[in-house]
Amino acid sequence: MNCHEAAPLISAFADGEIDRAQARNIRTHLQACADCEKKHQDILDLRSRLRAEVSYFKAPPALRTRIGNLTKAAPGRPGDRRDRAKCRWLTSAALAGCAATVLAWIAGTSLLTWRASEDFAVQAVQAHVRAALSNHSIEVASSDQHTVKPWLSARLDYSPPVPDLSSEGFTLTGARLEYLAGHPVATLVYRYRDHAIDVFVRPESSGAPPSALRTVRGFNAAHARGSGMTWLAVSDLNPEALTGFVGRLARGPDK
Repeated sequence: MNCHEAAPLISAFADGEIDRAQARNIRTHLQACADCEKKHQDILDLRSRLRAEVSYFKAPPALRTRIGNLTKAAPGRPGDRRDRAKCRWLTSAALAGCAATVLAWIAGTSLLTWRASEDFAVQAVQAHVRAALSNHSIEVASSDQHTVKPWLSARLDYSPPVPDLSSEGFTLTGARLEYLAGHPVATLVYRYRDHAIDVFVRPESSGAPPSALRTVRGFNAAHARGSGMTWLAVSDLNPEALTGFVGRLARGPDK
């Protein structure tokens, strides 16, 4: 079994909905393929988080009894209106249950995505503090965007923009890599007067965006989207200036 054959079966395998022969084949493939195994693990992790963190509402026993009684009722004459009404009611109830399940899944997934985005901001603040305390805030020291950008691009699977805003008082001093949410993230380091600013840049996703501005452990974390990227600036700079700065980064040059 190759990746093309395994991809449509991973979700069903995670839910135990495929036969033994297919399960054996896909299990063997997952042991040899790190990418497919990660997809499988992501599904298991999401299911665990939904069960642990999303509210679950159980139907009351009276409703279960009522539906059971209706399904056991004698069918009567083929044209009996009451039987047809019962069938319509059961069909409507089933459709409503399916719709509720879909809505709960969407709401739960959105909640977890939003929480992950908020957790990313907390991790970014922790990385900012850790770098400052260890005096390891810069791995490539340069104010030249044409030096910083290639250094980052060679170490990432994406190429982050590196804006030069020195004319506006924000001086690029270098960059480093941080590992946040299990992935390497480009971290641009700027200076504004006496304030150090870490800017965490990663490709924009369709997930729920984090809060535009948060305060974590006394540091401000300002978020913006633009130029195909998500930008998160962390600093002790005042909120208004930091929000304006990250918005300017996201807009790109000459905007």
